[in-house]
Amino acid sequence: MSWLLVFAGLCLLVVLHEAGHFFAAKATGMRVEKFFLFFGPKLFSVKRGETEYGIASIPLGGYVKITGMNPEEEFPPEVEHRAYYHQPVWKRIVVIGAGPAVNIVLGFLILIVVALTILPTETPTVQEVLPKTPAAGLLQPGDTILAVDGHRYAGLGDEAQAGQIRQQIGTHHCKGKQRNGCLASTPVDLTIRRKGRIVYVQVRPRYDAAEKRSLVGFSFDSKPTGIGLAAAVSRVGDLGWEVISQTSQRIAKIFSAKERKEIHGIVGASDIGHQTVGLGAAAALTFLALISLSLGVINLFPFLPLDGGHIFWSLVEKVRGKPVSLQVMERASIVGLALVAMLVVIGLSNDIGTLTGEGFHVR
Repeated sequence: MSWLLVFAGLCLLVVLHEAGHFFAAKATGMRVEKFFLFFGPKLFSVKRGETEYGIASIPLGGYVKITGMNPEEEFPPEVEHRAYYHQPVWKRIVVIGAGPAVNIVLGFLILIVVALTILPTETPTVQEVLPKTPAAGLLQPGDTILAVDGHRYAGLGDEAQAGQIRQQIGTHHCKGKQRNGCLASTPVDLTIRRKGRIVYVQVRPRYDAAEKRSLVGFSFDSKPTGIGLAAAVSRVGDLGWEVISQTSQRIAKIFSAKERKEIHGIVGASDIGHQTVGLGAAAALTFLALISLSLGVINLFPFLPLDGGHIFWSLVEKVRGKPVSLQVMERASIVGLALVAMLVVIGLSNDIGTLTGEGFHVR
Protein backbone atom coordinates (compact mmCIF):
# COMPACT_ATOMS: atom_id res chain seq x y z
CA MET A 1 0.00 0.00 0.00
CA SER A 2 2.85 2.43 0.81
CA TRP A 3 4.31 2.01 -2.71
CA LEU A 4 0.87 2.81 -4.16
CA LEU A 5 0.64 5.96 -2.02
CA VAL A 6 4.11 7.07 -3.17
CA PHE A 7 3.20 6.51 -6.82
CA ALA A 8 -0.07 8.41 -6.35
CA GLY A 9 1.77 11.28 -4.66
CA LEU A 10 4.36 11.59 -7.44
CA CYS A 11 1.60 11.43 -10.07
CA LEU A 12 -0.24 14.19 -8.21
CA LEU A 13 2.82 16.45 -8.41
CA VAL A 14 3.07 15.85 -12.17
CA VAL A 15 -0.66 16.48 -12.72
CA LEU A 16 -0.56 19.72 -10.72
CA HIS A 17 2.56 20.88 -12.56
CA GLU A 18 0.93 20.31 -15.94
CA ALA A 19 -2.33 21.77 -14.65
CA GLY A 20 -0.42 24.99 -13.96
CA HIS A 21 0.58 25.15 -17.65
CA PHE A 22 -2.93 24.12 -18.73
CA PHE A 23 -4.93 26.70 -16.76
CA ALA A 24 -2.44 29.48 -17.49
CA ALA A 25 -2.67 28.69 -21.22
CA LYS A 26 -6.46 28.70 -21.10
CA ALA A 27 -6.49 31.94 -19.10
CA THR A 28 -4.24 33.70 -21.62
CA GLY A 29 -6.32 32.53 -24.59
CA MET A 30 -4.01 29.88 -26.01
CA ARG A 31 -5.31 26.71 -27.65
CA VAL A 32 -4.54 23.55 -25.64
CA GLU A 33 -4.69 20.40 -27.78
CA LYS A 34 -3.67 17.73 -25.23
CA PHE A 35 -3.33 17.24 -21.48
CA PHE A 36 -1.69 13.86 -20.76
CA LEU A 37 -0.35 12.07 -17.71
CA PHE A 38 2.79 10.06 -18.64
CA PHE A 39 4.47 9.66 -22.03
CA GLY A 40 4.50 7.11 -24.83
CA PRO A 41 1.64 5.22 -26.49
CA LYS A 42 -1.83 6.30 -25.44
CA LEU A 43 -3.71 4.01 -23.04
CA PHE A 44 -6.87 6.03 -22.62
CA SER A 45 -8.18 9.43 -23.66
CA VAL A 46 -11.33 11.47 -23.88
CA LYS A 47 -11.94 14.70 -25.78
CA ARG A 48 -13.74 17.58 -24.17
CA GLY A 49 -14.12 20.62 -26.37
CA GLU A 50 -10.87 21.28 -28.21
CA THR A 51 -8.67 19.44 -25.68
CA GLU A 52 -7.88 15.72 -25.47
CA TYR A 53 -7.31 14.41 -21.92
CA GLY A 54 -5.58 11.07 -21.46
CA ILE A 55 -3.13 8.69 -19.83
CA ALA A 56 -0.11 7.27 -21.67
CA SER A 57 1.82 4.07 -20.99
CA ILE A 58 5.24 5.18 -19.72
CA PRO A 59 4.96 6.54 -16.14
CA LEU A 60 7.55 9.29 -16.44
CA GLY A 61 6.02 12.74 -16.12
CA GLY A 62 3.31 14.23 -18.30
CA TYR A 63 2.73 16.98 -20.82
CA VAL A 64 0.42 19.70 -22.12
CA LYS A 65 0.44 20.30 -25.89
CA ILE A 66 -0.29 23.89 -26.82
CA THR A 67 -0.82 24.82 -30.46
CA GLY A 68 2.24 26.50 -31.96
CA MET A 69 4.85 25.42 -29.39
CA ASN A 70 7.10 24.70 -32.37
CA PRO A 71 7.82 27.97 -34.26
CA GLU A 72 7.66 26.09 -37.57
CA GLU A 73 4.47 24.17 -36.75
CA GLU A 74 1.64 24.34 -39.28
CA PHE A 75 -1.91 24.84 -38.08
CA PRO A 76 -5.26 26.10 -39.44
CA PRO A 77 -5.43 29.88 -40.05
CA GLU A 78 -8.44 30.21 -37.73
CA VAL A 79 -6.37 29.22 -34.65
CA GLU A 80 -3.26 31.23 -35.56
CA HIS A 81 -4.11 34.03 -33.14
CA ARG A 82 -4.18 31.48 -30.29
CA ALA A 83 -0.87 29.76 -31.09
CA TYR A 84 1.91 29.86 -28.50
CA TYR A 85 4.55 31.65 -30.60
CA HIS A 86 1.99 34.19 -31.78
CA GLN A 87 1.48 35.42 -28.20
CA PRO A 88 3.31 38.26 -26.45
CA VAL A 89 6.44 37.26 -24.53
CA TRP A 90 4.84 37.95 -21.15
CA LYS A 91 2.00 35.50 -21.86
CA ARG A 92 4.46 32.78 -22.84
CA ILE A 93 6.48 33.31 -19.67
CA VAL A 94 3.32 33.17 -17.54
CA VAL A 95 2.24 29.89 -19.15
CA ILE A 96 5.63 28.21 -18.89
CA GLY A 97 6.39 29.54 -15.42
CA ALA A 98 3.02 28.41 -14.06
CA GLY A 99 4.09 24.76 -13.86
CA PRO A 100 7.17 25.23 -11.64
CA ALA A 101 5.33 27.93 -9.68
CA VAL A 102 2.58 25.46 -8.76
CA ASN A 103 5.16 22.96 -7.49
CA ILE A 104 7.01 25.57 -5.42
CA VAL A 105 3.86 27.10 -3.94
CA LEU A 106 2.42 23.63 -3.26
CA GLY A 107 5.61 22.59 -1.48
CA PHE A 108 5.49 25.61 0.82
CA LEU A 109 1.77 25.18 1.50
CA ILE A 110 2.17 21.52 2.48
CA LEU A 111 5.06 22.37 4.81
CA ILE A 112 3.00 25.14 6.44
CA VAL A 113 0.05 22.77 6.96
CA VAL A 114 2.37 20.19 8.51
CA ALA A 115 3.91 22.84 10.78
CA LEU A 116 0.49 24.09 11.86
CA THR A 117 -1.08 20.72 12.51
CA ILE A 118 1.13 17.65 12.86
CA LEU A 119 4.71 18.83 13.17
CA PRO A 120 6.61 16.52 15.56
CA THR A 121 8.00 18.50 18.51
CA GLU A 122 10.70 17.18 20.80
CA THR A 123 9.89 16.69 24.49
CA PRO A 124 12.31 16.35 27.46
CA THR A 125 11.41 12.66 27.68
CA VAL A 126 13.87 9.92 26.67
CA GLN A 127 12.67 7.91 23.68
CA GLU A 128 15.64 5.60 23.11
CA VAL A 129 18.96 4.90 24.83
CA LEU A 130 21.68 3.90 22.39
CA PRO A 131 23.75 0.83 23.27
CA LYS A 132 27.44 1.19 24.14
CA THR A 133 27.07 4.87 25.01
CA PRO A 134 27.57 6.63 28.36
CA ALA A 135 23.80 6.67 28.90
CA ALA A 136 23.44 2.88 28.49
CA GLY A 137 22.40 1.32 31.80
CA LEU A 138 21.85 4.73 33.41
CA LEU A 139 18.92 6.18 31.46
CA GLN A 140 15.75 4.35 30.41
CA PRO A 141 13.11 5.03 27.76
CA GLY A 142 10.34 7.02 29.37
CA ASP A 143 12.62 8.97 31.74
CA THR A 144 11.73 12.65 31.88
CA ILE A 145 14.70 14.96 32.37
CA LEU A 146 13.77 17.64 34.91
CA ALA A 147 17.15 19.35 35.34
CA VAL A 148 20.73 19.33 34.02
CA ASP A 149 23.51 20.38 36.37
CA GLY A 150 20.88 21.97 38.59
CA HIS A 151 19.37 24.00 35.75
CA ARG A 152 15.62 23.58 35.33
CA TYR A 153 13.76 24.58 32.16
CA ALA A 154 10.15 23.75 33.05
CA GLY A 155 8.69 27.09 31.98
CA LEU A 156 10.10 27.07 28.44
CA GLY A 157 7.85 24.56 26.67
CA ASP A 158 8.76 21.06 25.55
CA GLU A 159 10.86 21.85 22.48
CA ALA A 160 12.77 24.65 24.20
CA GLN A 161 13.44 22.38 27.18
CA ALA A 162 14.89 19.68 24.92
CA GLY A 163 17.08 22.27 23.23
CA GLN A 164 18.39 23.65 26.52
CA ILE A 165 19.10 20.15 27.87
CA ARG A 166 21.06 19.32 24.73
CA GLN A 167 22.97 22.60 24.94
CA GLN A 168 23.87 22.15 28.63
CA ILE A 169 25.14 18.62 28.07
CA GLY A 170 27.29 19.99 25.27
CA THR A 171 29.09 22.35 27.67
CA HIS A 172 30.99 19.40 29.18
CA HIS A 173 34.32 19.07 27.37
CA CYS A 174 37.15 16.58 27.33
CA LYS A 175 40.39 17.53 29.00
CA GLY A 176 42.66 19.09 26.42
CA LYS A 177 41.84 18.97 22.71
CA GLN A 178 38.38 17.68 21.75
CA ARG A 179 38.73 14.44 19.79
CA ASN A 180 36.20 11.90 18.64
CA GLY A 181 35.25 9.46 21.40
CA CYS A 182 36.92 11.26 24.31
CA LEU A 183 35.02 11.43 27.62
CA ALA A 184 34.24 14.75 29.30
CA SER A 185 36.41 15.63 32.27
CA THR A 186 33.33 16.35 34.39
CA PRO A 187 30.05 14.37 34.56
CA VAL A 188 26.61 15.73 33.79
CA ASP A 189 24.22 15.74 36.75
CA LEU A 190 20.74 14.74 35.58
CA THR A 191 17.58 14.98 37.63
CA ILE A 192 15.06 12.50 36.25
CA ARG A 193 11.46 11.51 36.86
CA ARG A 194 11.20 7.75 36.41
CA LYS A 195 7.87 6.00 36.95
CA GLY A 196 6.77 8.65 39.43
CA ARG A 197 10.08 8.71 41.36
CA ILE A 198 12.83 11.32 41.28
CA VAL A 199 16.20 9.82 40.31
CA TYR A 200 19.62 11.47 40.22
CA VAL A 201 22.09 10.27 37.60
CA GLN A 202 25.66 11.23 36.80
CA VAL A 203 26.99 10.47 33.32
CA ARG A 204 30.14 11.58 31.51
CA PRO A 205 29.35 12.69 27.92
CA ARG A 206 31.42 11.47 24.99
CA TYR A 207 32.54 13.90 22.28
CA ASP A 208 31.13 13.17 18.81
CA ALA A 209 33.19 14.76 16.05
CA ALA A 210 30.38 14.41 13.49
CA GLU A 211 27.93 16.29 15.73
CA LYS A 212 30.69 18.61 17.00
CA ARG A 213 29.48 18.35 20.58
CA SER A 214 29.38 16.08 23.61
CA LEU A 215 26.61 13.46 23.76
CA VAL A 216 25.44 11.00 26.39
CA GLY A 217 23.68 8.69 23.92
CA PHE A 218 19.89 9.08 23.96
CA SER A 219 17.20 10.52 21.72
CA PHE A 220 14.31 12.72 22.75
CA ASP A 221 10.73 11.58 22.35
CA SER A 222 8.44 13.70 20.21
CA LYS A 223 4.76 14.43 19.92
CA PRO A 224 2.57 15.86 17.16
CA THR A 225 1.81 19.49 17.86
CA GLY A 226 0.94 22.64 16.02
CA ILE A 227 2.73 25.97 16.18
CA GLY A 228 1.55 29.50 15.45
CA LEU A 229 1.19 30.75 11.88
CA ALA A 230 4.08 33.21 12.16
CA ALA A 231 6.41 30.54 13.57
CA ALA A 232 5.23 28.05 10.91
CA VAL A 233 5.87 30.48 8.05
CA SER A 234 9.30 31.37 9.45
CA ARG A 235 10.33 27.75 9.91
CA VAL A 236 8.97 26.70 6.52
CA GLY A 237 10.65 29.66 4.83
CA ASP A 238 14.02 28.64 6.22
CA LEU A 239 13.54 24.99 5.25
CA GLY A 240 12.19 25.83 1.80
CA TRP A 241 15.06 28.17 1.04
CA GLU A 242 17.52 25.50 2.18
CA VAL A 243 15.94 22.95 -0.17
CA ILE A 244 15.93 25.39 -3.10
CA SER A 245 19.54 26.49 -2.57
CA GLN A 246 20.83 22.96 -1.97
CA THR A 247 19.03 21.65 -5.07
CA SER A 248 20.48 24.44 -7.20
CA GLN A 249 23.99 23.99 -5.82
CA ARG A 250 23.91 20.22 -6.26
CA ILE A 251 22.84 20.40 -9.89
CA ALA A 252 25.38 23.16 -10.55
CA LYS A 253 28.12 20.88 -9.13
CA ILE A 254 27.09 17.83 -11.15
CA PHE A 255 30.67 17.34 -12.33
CA SER A 256 31.89 16.95 -8.75
CA ALA A 257 32.22 13.28 -7.79
CA LYS A 258 31.11 14.02 -4.22
CA GLU A 259 27.98 15.89 -5.29
CA ARG A 260 27.06 13.25 -7.88
CA LYS A 261 26.69 10.67 -5.11
CA GLU A 262 23.82 12.72 -3.64
CA ILE A 263 21.73 12.72 -6.84
CA HIS A 264 18.96 10.13 -7.04
CA GLY A 265 16.30 9.33 -9.60
CA ILE A 266 12.70 8.19 -9.49
CA VAL A 267 13.66 4.79 -8.06
CA GLY A 268 15.52 6.38 -5.17
CA ALA A 269 12.78 8.93 -4.56
CA SER A 270 10.20 6.14 -4.54
CA ASP A 271 12.23 4.10 -2.06
CA ILE A 272 12.62 7.05 0.30
CA GLY A 273 8.92 7.81 -0.11
CA HIS A 274 8.06 4.18 0.71
CA GLN A 275 10.07 4.44 3.92
CA THR A 276 8.73 7.85 4.96
CA VAL A 277 5.10 6.76 4.48
CA GLY A 278 5.77 4.19 7.18
CA LEU A 279 6.94 6.95 9.52
CA GLY A 280 3.57 8.69 9.59
CA ALA A 281 1.60 11.46 7.91
CA ALA A 282 3.98 14.28 8.85
CA ALA A 283 7.02 12.52 7.34
CA ALA A 284 5.12 11.49 4.20
CA LEU A 285 3.72 14.98 3.58
CA THR A 286 7.10 16.59 4.24
CA PHE A 287 8.70 14.22 1.72
CA LEU A 288 6.04 15.13 -0.86
CA ALA A 289 6.60 18.85 -0.22
CA LEU A 290 10.38 18.58 -0.61
CA ILE A 291 10.02 16.63 -3.87
CA SER A 292 7.58 19.27 -5.12
CA LEU A 293 10.02 22.08 -4.28
CA SER A 294 12.92 20.29 -5.97
CA LEU A 295 10.81 19.56 -9.05
CA GLY A 296 9.89 23.23 -9.34
CA VAL A 297 13.49 24.42 -8.95
CA ILE A 298 14.97 21.91 -11.41
CA ASN A 299 12.40 22.85 -14.03
CA LEU A 300 13.49 26.48 -13.82
CA PHE A 301 17.05 25.75 -14.96
CA PRO A 302 17.56 27.75 -18.20
CA PHE A 303 18.02 24.81 -20.57
CA LEU A 304 15.59 23.37 -23.10
CA PRO A 305 13.57 21.17 -22.84
CA LEU A 306 13.11 22.33 -19.21
CA ASP A 307 10.56 25.07 -18.53
CA GLY A 308 13.36 27.45 -17.61
CA GLY A 309 14.80 27.02 -21.09
CA HIS A 310 11.57 28.27 -22.69
CA ILE A 311 11.53 31.22 -20.29
CA PHE A 312 15.17 32.01 -21.07
CA TRP A 313 14.67 32.10 -24.84
CA SER A 314 11.51 34.17 -24.45
CA LEU A 315 13.53 36.73 -22.51
CA VAL A 316 16.25 36.65 -25.18
CA GLU A 317 13.58 37.38 -27.79
CA LYS A 318 12.31 40.30 -25.70
CA VAL A 319 15.80 41.77 -25.44
CA ARG A 320 16.59 41.24 -29.15
CA GLY A 321 13.24 42.56 -30.27
CA LYS A 322 12.73 39.64 -32.65
CA PRO A 323 12.24 35.85 -32.40
CA VAL A 324 15.19 33.49 -32.04
CA SER A 325 15.48 31.00 -34.90
CA LEU A 326 14.47 27.40 -34.28
CA GLN A 327 17.91 26.22 -35.40
CA VAL A 328 19.63 28.26 -32.68
CA MET A 329 17.30 26.95 -29.99
CA GLU A 330 17.72 23.37 -31.21
CA ARG A 331 21.50 23.64 -31.04
CA ALA A 332 21.31 25.20 -27.59
CA SER A 333 18.88 22.52 -26.41
CA ILE A 334 21.62 19.91 -26.85
CA VAL A 335 23.12 21.24 -23.60
CA GLY A 336 19.81 20.85 -21.80
CA LEU A 337 19.19 17.38 -23.19
CA ALA A 338 22.70 16.34 -22.16
CA LEU A 339 22.10 17.69 -18.64
CA VAL A 340 18.77 15.88 -18.31
CA ALA A 341 20.32 12.66 -19.65
CA MET A 342 23.21 12.97 -17.17
CA LEU A 343 20.79 13.48 -14.28
CA VAL A 344 18.77 10.42 -15.29
CA VAL A 345 21.84 8.21 -15.75
CA ILE A 346 23.54 9.40 -12.54
CA GLY A 347 20.30 9.15 -10.57
CA LEU A 348 19.56 5.61 -11.71
CA SER A 349 23.18 4.57 -11.18
CA ASN A 350 23.10 5.89 -7.61
CA ASP A 351 19.71 4.27 -7.05
CA ILE A 352 21.01 0.88 -8.11
CA GLY A 353 24.05 1.24 -5.89
CA THR A 354 21.95 2.35 -2.94
CA LEU A 355 19.23 -0.26 -3.30
CA THR A 356 21.78 -3.05 -3.57
CA GLY A 357 23.99 -1.63 -0.83
CA GLU A 358 23.24 -0.18 2.59
CA GLY A 359 20.15 1.85 1.75
CA PHE A 360 19.27 5.47 2.28
CA HIS A 361 19.40 5.38 6.11
CA VAL A 362 16.07 7.20 6.30
CA ARG A 363 15.19 5.30 9.45
